[in-house]
Amino acid sequence: MKKIPMRKCVATGEQCPKKELLRIVRTPEGTVCVDTTGKANGRGAYLKKSMEALEAAKKKNVLSRALECNVTEDVYEEIRKVIAGE
Repeated sequence: MKKIPMRKCVATGEQCPKKELLRIVRTPEGTVCVDTTGKANGRGAYLKKSMEALEAAKKKNVLSRALECNVTEDVYEEIRKVIAGE
């Protein structure tokens, strides 16, 4: 049986399979973006693919703390689009 990689959502604290989470990355250049491949260079934080987790992350400001930089409203909008499947 193959081992399923587990990661922790920064907003909810739940342990979930890596495929069920969304990776947000602060690149070495300092930009913050959504990593759909899961392989981009930089500091990453995992967020559950749900609007509830996104709202909790925004309210608690956990993405900024996890990525050690300021996360702008544009990044939250990009995450919202990915979760909605746009």
